[in-house]
Amino acid sequence: MPIFAESILKKMNNKRSLLIIVIVLCIDQLSKIYIKTHFELGDSTEVFSWFRILFIENEGAAWGTKLSDLLPLSDKIGKLILTVFRLFAIIGIGYWLFDIIKKKATPTLITAVSLIFAGALGNIIDSVFYGIIFNDSYNQVAILFAEEPYGSLFYGKVVDMLYFPLIDTNWPEWVPWVGGDNFRFFEPVFNVADTAISTGVGILIVFNKKAFGKKES
Repeated sequence: MPIFAESILKKMNNKRSLLIIVIVLCIDQLSKIYIKTHFELGDSTEVFSWFRILFIENEGAAWGTKLSDLLPLSDKIGKLILTVFRLFAIIGIGYWLFDIIKKKATPTLITAVSLIFAGALGNIIDSVFYGIIFNDSYNQVAILFAEEPYGSLFYGKVVDMLYFPLIDTNWPEWVPWVGGDNFRFFEPVFNVADTAISTGVGILIVFNKKAFGKKES
């Protein structure tokens, strides 16, 4: 009976993980393809006063940081190294997910790692393939499977579009040095894949004991 119960639990964990990955990837890629094929680079649509759809492309890592900004490398070499690093990272996260499912880890841990894996995979798809399936979005709406794509394999740009300027105002004039300047919170533009990664990491931090604790029998 215990062996049968373990088999059922493993199948449930597999299904949970697969469902999370499929849902995140579908929403992430469909939203990116829609934005690429309906918006020009820099186009913005206000949904609410605190939420906008703003189309930008990210050639680097988090916050748009390029490896060439930190090391004496060309943008092209820096982009290639970053993409290869992401590929190794996704392999590592995938192995971690496979291992915790095999070891029947807690549902909390499996959910968190599944979200991180799905988000990382969503962004690596952009980095590896978007350069060969889309043309430029500068002053035009891009075409999917364009005859003249904007890049090559491993040189794609990650599509970001979710923008939440929760506070958009000016500093009071009496504030030293910044008085009268614009103050905006929260400025980063991100995507569904980034949201999945952040949610997964957040679960690991907030529910650390529940994620890594021993499962109840």
